Amino acid sequence: MAEGYAHKFGDDINTDIILPGQYLSISDADELGKYCMAGADTGFVEKVRAGDFLVVGENFGSGSSREHAVIAIKHCGIACVIAKSFARIFYRNAFNMGLSILIAPEAVEGIDDNDKISVDLETGEIKNLTQSISF
Repeated sequence: MAEGYAHKFGDDINTDIILPGQYLSISDADELGKYCMAGADTGFVEKVRAGDFLVVGENFGSGSSREHAVIAIKHCGIACVIAKSFARIFYRNAFNMGLSILIAPEAVEGIDDNDKISVDLETGEIKNLTQSISF
């Protein structure tokens, strides 16, 4: 069971947005985490608390096959990515690198930025604690 706050982004967030190309030469995973989502919000990592969630639209992680994007998400404190859909290569990389991901379009629609949510990673149950709704 994980509990934290939602950080919501829209559709077609590609790997260049998740981790811009200028950071690809960094080999330290914790350092990569400092630049997570820098292509969309340079202050993103200052908002994230360990155990928070990325809640995203369709086609999350499209673009290149870079594993750096998954590493950055894992090492900035995100517990799980909840999406309407994932790009195929990102989906595979998430499994290979141990990043928890859930495909739950109805949950994405029912969660707003900064809502407090909980996720049972064994059953896939998602609860929006702010709005008292379950998915």
